[in-house]
Amino acid sequence: MYIKKYWYNYIGGTDDSLTLVDYLYDKGKTEIPLSEIFNDTGLSKLNWNFHISPNLEYIDSEGQCHEFYYAIDLATDLAALILESKKSGGFNIKNLFDGEKRDRFVKIITTPEEDQAMNRALAEFCASPLEYDLHEMVDDEDMLEMAKDCENIRKELCE
Repeated sequence: MYIKKYWYNYIGGTDDSLTLVDYLYDKGKTEIPLSEIFNDTGLSKLNWNFHISPNLEYIDSEGQCHEFYYAIDLATDLAALILESKKSGGFNIKNLFDGEKRDRFVKIITTPEEDQAMNRALAEFCASPLEYDLHEMVDDEDMLEMAKDCENIRKELCE
C-alpha cells in the first residue's frame, strides 16, 4: 500500500478512521466520488473549512447513524485514501487495519476542482494545526507531527 508510511500513524489511526472505513464498505461501491462522501458525511456543509466539526455523520444501509468527531481527521484520512487511489488505482479495505476481514476494493474519485480545494485545505491545516478543534484532544507535538504528514501528502497529491 503506497500510503503505509502515513496510514495508522497520525492519519488513519482514529475512531473517525474506523467509521470512515465502515462507511466506505457500507456503500457497496468500488468507485465513490469525493462529492458523494462529502454529501453523505456532512463535510459539504463546511465549505472546505475543517476547523470545527458540527454534526458530521452518516446513515448506514440499515438506517443506523454513525458520528464522525473531527472534520480534520476525516479530511486527512480522505486525503491519504485519495493519494492511494491516484497512485495505486484504489485500495482494499482489508489492507487498512490489522485484523480487518472485509474485502472490498475502493477507489475515491475527485474532480480537478476538488483536488485544488483539498490542496488549499491541507495547506491551511499545515500552516496552523493548533487552530483546529482536534487540538482539544491532541497535544501540540502530535498536532505538529500530523501537520508534517499532511504536508507530505499534500505535496504528493499535487505532483
